[in-house]
Amino acid sequence: MKKIIFTLCILASFILGFAFKAVTENKSDDMKRVTGIGGIFFKCKDPEKMREWYKNHLGLSTNQYGAVFEWFQGSDNSKKGFSQWSPFSQKTKYFQPSEKDFMINYRVDNLEKLVEQLKKENVTVVDKIETYEYGKFVHIMDIEGNKIELWEPNDIEYEKLGQKMGSKTTK
Repeated sequence: MKKIIFTLCILASFILGFAFKAVTENKSDDMKRVTGIGGIFFKCKDPEKMREWYKNHLGLSTNQYGAVFEWFQGSDNSKKGFSQWSPFSQKTKYFQPSEKDFMINYRVDNLEKLVEQLKKENVTVVDKIETYEYGKFVHIMDIEGNKIELWEPNDIEYEKLGQKMGSKTTK
């Protein structure tokens, strides 16, 4: 009888331990982080000539900022998504403090929540979240000194902005 009571106590404490952990555990493991590529940015000698070359030889629909690729989101293929391709002047300071000639922009689901979690993980957050009609942005650094741009997009407003500019997307 003592053996049964002892086994039941062990089993109950085991179950209660899991229940307590589930209630008190940080749910950040379930949080979406990066959901796609938001853009590729790179330095070059002459951004205007670079945009023109890609337009003429690879068929990109370029504008003053580069090109926008239009696609449909995997999680909901009725929604459009966009990725930006942008050549920057070699003299740009936009990539600083990174010394690299490129920067990747990643699309994210919930920027505030992600930045909060990244800070807990001691990731270097370079600046404060900036909000525009077409989304929210912040920059972080990876472990090798690459500056990364995180973007929580508002694809509807991003598309409207492109239409106001008269820009076409590359499909």
